Amino acid sequence: KLGGVVRPASSYLRWIQASVGDRIEMIAVEDILFFQSADKYTRVVQSGAEALIRKPVYELVTELDPARFWQVHRASIVNATAIRDLIRDERGRLQIRLRGSDERLEVSRTYAYRFRQM
Repeated sequence: KLGGVVRPASSYLRWIQASVGDRIEMIAVEDILFFQSADKYTRVVQSGAEALIRKPVYELVTELDPARFWQVHRASIVNATAIRDLIRDERGRLQIRLRGSDERLEVSRTYAYRFRQM
């Protein structure tokens, strides 16, 4: 939603241009597992590959399809179709594991509501 107006699906971001070494790679958004803030950059993580972009997470979240990409932390957006499972750590916080990645992403309390119905 932008200003209370629902965007047509075709207006959501479909490709990401990312710097990989000395070249610019075109990454299909549907192939991305998650986005995560990293200093002045945002990590774009795919299964077996990762790149950096200069667009911050707070901008990306408005450009991605909210039915597919969920913000789970102020610094992280995940591809909901790639979620493998949720784990509760020893302090009771939720962590997400994604298919194709060994990383665990923390779910902040602000976004934990997304997983209460599961």
